[in-house]
Amino acid sequence: MMRRRLTRAAHAALLSATLCLAALPAHAAAPPTSAGVAWLAAAGDADVDKAFAQARSEKKPLLLYWGAKWCPPCNQLKATLFNRQDFIERSKSFVAVNIDGDLPGAQKLGTRFKVRGYPTLILMNADGAEITRLPGEADAPQVMALLQQGLAGGRPVKAVLADARAGKPLAGTEWRALALYSWATDQDQLVPEAERPGLLAQLSAACPAGESESATRLLLKSLAASDDGKGIKPDAALRERVRKLLAEPAQARVQMDMLVNYAPDITKALAPEPGAERQALARAFEAALLRLEADASLSRADRLSALMARVDLARIDSPKDERHPKIDAALLKQVREHTQQADQQITDGYERQAVITAAAHLLGQAGLWTESDALLKANLAKSHSPYYLMSQLGSNARKLGRKDEALRWYREAFDKSEGPATRLQWGASYFSALVELAPQDTARIEKTAAQLFAEAAQDKGAFYERSARSLQRVGSKLASWNAKGQHSATVQRLRQQLDGVCGKLDAADSQRATCDALAKSLSPRST
Repeated sequence: MMRRRLTRAAHAALLSATLCLAALPAHAAAPPTSAGVAWLAAAGDADVDKAFAQARSEKKPLLLYWGAKWCPPCNQLKATLFNRQDFIERSKSFVAVNIDGDLPGAQKLGTRFKVRGYPTLILMNADGAEITRLPGEADAPQVMALLQQGLAGGRPVKAVLADARAGKPLAGTEWRALALYSWATDQDQLVPEAERPGLLAQLSAACPAGESESATRLLLKSLAASDDGKGIKPDAALRERVRKLLAEPAQARVQMDMLVNYAPDITKALAPEPGAERQALARAFEAALLRLEADASLSRADRLSALMARVDLARIDSPKDERHPKIDAALLKQVREHTQQADQQITDGYERQAVITAAAHLLGQAGLWTESDALLKANLAKSHSPYYLMSQLGSNARKLGRKDEALRWYREAFDKSEGPATRLQWGASYFSALVELAPQDTARIEKTAAQLFAEAAQDKGAFYERSARSLQRVGSKLASWNAKGQHSATVQRLRQQLDGVCGKLDAADSQRATCDALAKSLSPRST
């Protein structure tokens, strides 16, 4: 659940434990866990090159983890994977590198390794070729199995995929590697995103008879990605195949992460229109999700995800922006009980950051906005990244039409955010809300944009990857705000400020072109 559900909630709707990350210096490399794995912090090319040199010297592969302190899915990895004894032991077989997204050179490294979303896990050989990208949202034992395969000399996934597409025979472990590959963080490394649903469907059909689990996983991934009619075209046989999977507890457990994260997507792909077929699939999913929700072998986050999927299915035919959906009273009771238990029982700080943010989102999806606000407010003092929770409070208020309250929370989240990339991201979110909710407040809009440009000037990586996209978001909002030229004087002043920032960048650095393009977008010709 943690990758898709939380990142989508965080960025569309908003986005441990014993180690207090908030106590670390602002630019210190926060290790993914407090002990166990010998993570090497990388803040630039030199650090990574040194790690690769170590990997070659020790004849080991390298595992790169790209994440951020605040990121709920990253915190879930810390609570469920990085602290496992088998992972800690296995880490002796590779060089572990942690790239904290807020370190000075981290966003440039993001460009180098083509990573964009937090978290991303890449296993590479000592020469820098990618063996695989690990699925952070999958059940930890499955991630460990894929990691072990890569450590045992697995071929780079690009070569494996090329052979599969050419119809060449693959070993069973290679089919499993394709099925478990983190397509969500592929960043068009293997195939353009638009072509992914069709490719996954083709791979599923090509799986040999003995690789039914891999075939099923690839099929589910194709269905989950089949938005807007892309990918597999549904028919009665395909719907029946999925219903049989849902009815078989052991098989459903193997595909747990796909079912709890993508139940509504798969249902809509199989039954594009509301009606009897869609409802029948929703009922089949409901039964499987209930079993998974009660499965004590799953993490608390995954069990919560199963409940979240049930709520999403209950509102599948409602408008996406429905704030008070009609949800069965018994289901609402379970939502309240589950979130209360999580709040009371969690003692690990990493797990709390992951689960409580998801629980608050779940309460909102169920229309329990008062409870969602209360949960977030009660956890502000318990979170090592309270600004994430503040953003959710701003999102809640915004959805309910409380504009002033929303802007207060967004502003406070920006003020409390830490780290250069995070501050630009949170600042861009506040700025976007400001333009949309208070377009008449010219002074505050100019002041906020000017502050972001000033902070960008102090950040040597401000025009790489996530930071660049945050600033481009600000530019886009400014351009739309000045669409009729009514704020030309304000925008021109900001353009002059940005020109000064761009002028200090090396002309040979790719950041210069990014900055210049952003400045140009603010010119009168663009508006």
